[in-house]
Amino acid sequence: MNINSKQRAYLRKEAHHLDSILHIGKNGITPEITEAINEALEKRELIKVNVLKNCFDDPKDLAEVIGERTRSLVVQVMGRRITLYRESQDNKTIELPRK
Repeated sequence: MNINSKQRAYLRKEAHHLDSILHIGKNGITPEITEAINEALEKRELIKVNVLKNCFDDPKDLAEVIGERTRSLVVQVMGRRITLYRESQDNKTIELPRK
């Protein structure tokens, strides 16, 4: 999925008020975390994931892996917080600006 800078800015604005709903700890990205992210993306489309301090992996590397495994778009990595977007198949709520 490719989006332009205007659409990415829109998603960042929409995600600004969101709290992190998942946390990645010292075990890194487990299959359970991947499945939980998939379910959250299908339900909400736009989520934030927090990388805890006891996780020694780089948040940017984690974001790339999560994006590949969940087929989602990494909107932003800010500090230890990752913002992800994937259009829902059944529960579409976010309408991106046109390209």
